[in-house]
Amino acid sequence: MKLNRILAIALLFITPLQKIYAQSGVKQTGNVTAVTVNGQQVDITTDNAFIKLTVYSPNIVRVRMDKQKLGDDFSYAVIGTPAKTRVSVDQTADEININTDSLKVNIKKQPFLVTFLTPGGEVINQDEPGLTTSWVNESVTTYKHMQENEHFIGLGEKTGPLDRKGNAYTHWNSDTYAYTTNQDPIYSTIPFYIGVHHQVNYGIFFDNTWQSDFNFGASNNRFSSFGAKGGEMNYYFIYHTHIADIIRSYTSLTGLMKMPPLWSLGYQQNRYSYYPETEVMRIAETLREKKIPADGITLDIHYMDKYKVFTWDESRFPNPTSMTKKLGDMGFKVTLIVDPGVKVEKGYGTYERGVKDDIFAKYPDGSYYTGQVWPGWCHFPDFTNPKGRAFWANELKKYASEGISGIWNDMNEFSTWGQKAPDNILFNYEGKGAAHPQVHNVYGLEMIRSSYEGYKAARENKRPFILTRSGYAGLQRYAAIWTGDNRAENDHMLLGVRLLNSLGLSGVPFSGMDVGGFTGGASPALYARWMQIGAFNPYMRNHSGINSKASEPWAYGEEVLEITRNYINLRYRLLPYLYSSFYEATQNGSPIMRSLTIDYTHDENVYNSLYENQYMFGKAFLVFPFDGVTNYGKLYFPQGKWYDLYNGRVQQGNQKTAIDLGISKLPVYVKESSIIPMQSLVQNTTQTPTDTLYLHVYKGSINNKFVYYEDDGASFNYEKGEYYKRDITYNPTKKSISFSRVEGSAKSKFNNIKLILHGFKDGGLPVKINGRTMRASNDFQSLMVPISRFDPTGFSNPVEGENVQSIVFRNSSDELTLTYQD
Repeated sequence: MKLNRILAIALLFITPLQKIYAQSGVKQTGNVTAVTVNGQQVDITTDNAFIKLTVYSPNIVRVRMDKQKLGDDFSYAVIGTPAKTRVSVDQTADEININTDSLKVNIKKQPFLVTFLTPGGEVINQDEPGLTTSWVNESVTTYKHMQENEHFIGLGEKTGPLDRKGNAYTHWNSDTYAYTTNQDPIYSTIPFYIGVHHQVNYGIFFDNTWQSDFNFGASNNRFSSFGAKGGEMNYYFIYHTHIADIIRSYTSLTGLMKMPPLWSLGYQQNRYSYYPETEVMRIAETLREKKIPADGITLDIHYMDKYKVFTWDESRFPNPTSMTKKLGDMGFKVTLIVDPGVKVEKGYGTYERGVKDDIFAKYPDGSYYTGQVWPGWCHFPDFTNPKGRAFWANELKKYASEGISGIWNDMNEFSTWGQKAPDNILFNYEGKGAAHPQVHNVYGLEMIRSSYEGYKAARENKRPFILTRSGYAGLQRYAAIWTGDNRAENDHMLLGVRLLNSLGLSGVPFSGMDVGGFTGGASPALYARWMQIGAFNPYMRNHSGINSKASEPWAYGEEVLEITRNYINLRYRLLPYLYSSFYEATQNGSPIMRSLTIDYTHDENVYNSLYENQYMFGKAFLVFPFDGVTNYGKLYFPQGKWYDLYNGRVQQGNQKTAIDLGISKLPVYVKESSIIPMQSLVQNTTQTPTDTLYLHVYKGSINNKFVYYEDDGASFNYEKGEYYKRDITYNPTKKSISFSRVEGSAKSKFNNIKLILHGFKDGGLPVKINGRTMRASNDFQSLMVPISRFDPTGFSNPVEGENVQSIVFRNSSDELTLTYQD
């Protein structure tokens, strides 16, 4: 009787709650009612849902669920497929257990609840009990238990702090001119984040293209969550002990970038807009005259005839092919802006061909959607239609024939005046059919796919350079991304650093920002600092908006010009290091700009707002970004030993310190045991450096390996084995620096190697190269030219550098081992 009374009382509360759920449209997953195991796949039916768990690898498990039976499996982002994996599945009346060599998944049956655990049984991530996954009408959300002191990082191009804890974010690609430093959303969608707690870390990729929302403890102290306004709950759970491996697994799903053209790693000069042709040539000639290395000039919308895509304003640019030829002879490549809107205008070729091929997005009544943008009223190609992509590829042939090297995809959120494209626009969606809310976030991705594939075909064996403002997960397969219309303000510069670091955490290695600021006008100090930081960005493009003051390096006075030239020079000398770092990105998704959370994940200092902007450039350089007005900076050095880049002074790690800041120098340090290949200075990448590779090795206590890589920098021949690659290994225990046998059929551009040893003892270091005794020489290195003494009453600026040891030897393709006595 007593038990029956308790149950009766409980039912008094439960029954009203169920009624509230039903009336509010909330539907929870419910209890498991059926389980089917098929190899690496477990199909589960619950009271209210159909669920499929698939093991993709020992470290990746996919969770897919819906209120109705699961439909066709399709993704624009995921190109990886499940790998054959050793999996065991067992179940009882209460639970299901899925085990791989690296991960355990426990599923409670009453109600359905998922917990991910390490092989040792530690909780990595789990559903929030009582909430798990639920639907509110057509919106679906999964709620995760928020662990004590959990950090959340990544999520792509998101403003705000490095650690997302306490904040919420929306994914809906948006044209956000002059966005604020905490505005959300902005241009791009990458619904992938990394969680860190209790010495474990994991990644979750929510592959759903509808508007999605992520909550990391905003307005609640119980859960983190992710969900979408429609579609399935479809996420991939990734577990590794190192964040670098989480990124590697994520890019195994969404794809890796290809090797970029070498010229795209050089300095790019842009403005909205350079016109007419005489102004473009003036900019090019001034860059060369003032010895500012540069490889690219970008043309914004004013090159077009009344802003119509695939046209030229003939009064401003009477002969584009001749212009690109002249610029090419000077070592410049040209990148053109391309927008998706096609002006509705009889007689306009692109419009007429688009109508003929019927490739524009439509309303349900069959008429083409029309939105207003730069040219006026426009139709928009349906890039989710193979016919639409083929149309775009055919239109791009015109630019290829005119000698254009890069395509800059802008306004592809897609953007229209009013910024409220209707929900009832219909798209082909690879023959499946979908409306705008489902397509919106992948429109930019499919545009850059069209641009990449079309331009690759149009230029035969030349690598295309594609730049984009918008995209979705997987965009790294096709394009570099820049962070849109920023402001010429100090906090925007530092926000840009965090945006690029977050993109790196989210599988996008090739990224940049408008250096110097797009809107407004930078002060000389801000511009100088931004150009210094820009030299340590993957993509370095200077860009300023219309009706703002000129923003070329010489526009801010002679002192800023000298500072800027120093750092662009340094970037060009570092091209062998940077190019090799990009090669690594093509192999495992490793970012060029590396948040300190990648290598120092469980060091709480790196999440501190005082130090959150610090980052690694490749694996050697520790960069300390500061604004242009701060005179006194706080620095945190992670574990290890660090060398001042400019003078070689050693700073021990696990320490906080402060320094005086001058505008002529950005604080940069080098990690112990680093291996950094450099070259002589060139003015552009068509010039051949001297035939000596300068290989810098910094003495340290840890083993290190650097994969050195070369190819022709322009073609896809590297995919056929035409490259030059070797491992360079530093082993402090054996006191050796070794070079593996060269892989690939290409010859290095460097016949000699000058080994430069930092931190080793002075006085002619005894060295053996493959057993032959030699002796290193005392040498002096300086990376910066002293800034001129502009104030005649002031002090002169001395040369800053360091004493090093150096030795020169032939760059043989055979194995080579150098040992030293120190």
